[in-house]
Amino acid sequence: MNIRIWEGFGGVLWEVAMALFPMLLFFLFFHFFFLKLPWQKLKDIFVGMALTFLGLALFLQGVHVGFLPAGEAMGEILVEKSARWLVVPIGFILGFLAIFAEPAVRVLNHEVEKASGGYIPSKVMLYTLSIGVAISVALAMLRVLLDISLWYLIVPGYALAFIMAFRSKKDFVSIAFDAGGAATGPMTVTFILAIAIGFASGMEGRDPLMDGFGMIALVALTPVLSVLSLGLLYGRKEKEKDEQSAQSA
Repeated sequence: MNIRIWEGFGGVLWEVAMALFPMLLFFLFFHFFFLKLPWQKLKDIFVGMALTFLGLALFLQGVHVGFLPAGEAMGEILVEKSARWLVVPIGFILGFLAIFAEPAVRVLNHEVEKASGGYIPSKVMLYTLSIGVAISVALAMLRVLLDISLWYLIVPGYALAFIMAFRSKKDFVSIAFDAGGAATGPMTVTFILAIAIGFASGMEGRDPLMDGFGMIALVALTPVLSVLSLGLLYGRKEKEKDEQSAQSA
């Protein structure tokens, strides 16, 4: 595999600049007309924006030259092996590990712990989301392997999510649906999706457009279900504590 690390980096820099430039203009408008921040604070913000620009550019370049080719190659290799069913447990492991490296999930977990005053620890959220995404990736691989229609997974899944939302603790409902979006971050979309497409491309009778895609919909769904399940557990524990307090009183 011949990989040129900096090939196309100029185009990546331009894309990131065009993505961040409107945000910079928006911030400057608010600064001059409303915020009027001191120079030191403004300097720190500009340094942060520069680091964001550099980090995004390097990350996207790494995606193009590393994650995408590696994911597709792994998917194609798994197809060539006689034990194709191994793609399901491998997908579970990769889905579990991808969330640990997902920056959006880290931010979400930190904010949830801070907003809840430690009531919902970040580690509990991290493992809950990791298990949810691991199940979704395993299901996505199984769907490609057995040629299962996406409708058979998505429709019952969201129906179950809405039923659970009415029974789960209210604190967890909003967190659950935000968690679905946070889990579909750059790590999952680039690496795991590439594996699914590579796997579907190598299987006879499978269409990468029909079978390889759709995995992100599952990744967005299962964290919702896992966090809502966590809310049901928290609600049950609180109910048990209230009953014990009532009995002791």
